Amino acid sequence: MPGRIHLVLVATLGAGAAAIAVSGAAEAMLGRPDPPAGAVIRNAEGKVVGSLRIESERFGKSGVTVSVTDLPVGFHGFHIHTKGVCDPKSIDPATGSPFFSAGGHFNLGSGAHPDHSGDLPALLVAADGTGSASAVTDRFRVRQLLDRDGSAIVIHAGPDNQANIPDRYRQADGRPGPDAETLKTGDSGARIACGVIGAR
Repeated sequence: MPGRIHLVLVATLGAGAAAIAVSGAAEAMLGRPDPPAGAVIRNAEGKVVGSLRIESERFGKSGVTVSVTDLPVGFHGFHIHTKGVCDPKSIDPATGSPFFSAGGHFNLGSGAHPDHSGDLPALLVAADGTGSASAVTDRFRVRQLLDRDGSAIVIHAGPDNQANIPDRYRQADGRPGPDAETLKTGDSGARIACGVIGAR
């Protein structure tokens, strides 16, 4: 009888140890959660118009939450850009848009819009100027946004067409399909607000 109890205890302890080992292996594979990041979003006049929070989710994903106020009604393109610099006096020479300092869309791969790593679902602003959105993505980890030159969240004046182009659009060689501008930004227009993403 004592021997049988001993065997049961050993089996139980062995199963527990195996579970711990599996849990440790999974954690090592997925990595520890990154600390959260966020941004204060300002318009070109320097007024605070929103906030952003990015947190680690399970299985290597990142959760993105944004809340805004005092923005024009309607859909807006909403993307993470490559540089953590939101200078409203930095003007795009091609479009006249502020916040040119934030660079193009954040992208860890070579895909075009809407497959950039930093491309997010559209932000819908209600008639009272407020809006909020949340998404979970596996396109980046929080730590990747906090590299040497940082990153920024940018809200655009118009909706993002996600490169879903009418037949009237043509590529540079004349073939139907998304043109170069659409493949960069989804034709979402000028940058109206920007926030530098940093650890929170």
